[in-house]
Amino acid sequence: MLVLLLSSCKNDEKPEDKPIKKVEYTMYQPSEMANFMNAMYAYNLQIKNQIIAGETPISMPLDLMQLHSAEMTKGKDRTHVWNSFVNVFIKSQQTIADTLSNVELKARYNNAINNCLACHKTECVGPIPKIKKLLIQ
Repeated sequence: MLVLLLSSCKNDEKPEDKPIKKVEYTMYQPSEMANFMNAMYAYNLQIKNQIIAGETPISMPLDLMQLHSAEMTKGKDRTHVWNSFVNVFIKSQQTIADTLSNVELKARYNNAINNCLACHKTECVGPIPKIKKLLIQ
């Protein structure tokens, strides 16, 4: 006598019997520097709109010295090149609100934005397309 045992490919385990895998997500927390850069972007966008509207910005509400002390994004450091760009940027950003300057306001503003671009070409290239949108044509 020949006995054949047939087995089923069917899994008798019910879905509710399987352990549920929990996935934990970590929320992105921008660094102090990233937050400050976003604030500078918003400020410069506001200035751009003022200049286009024919208004003259007269104050600098941001403390640009935070560029020297804000916590950097993980994996980034202040390099000699970075520090030299920051000092030039601070001066160019301050000249925008210089009401005694003989240089056209649009040129002073675009100079500050071009300084942003110059630094970002060497240090952190990601935001370059966004920064370019700040330039006044």
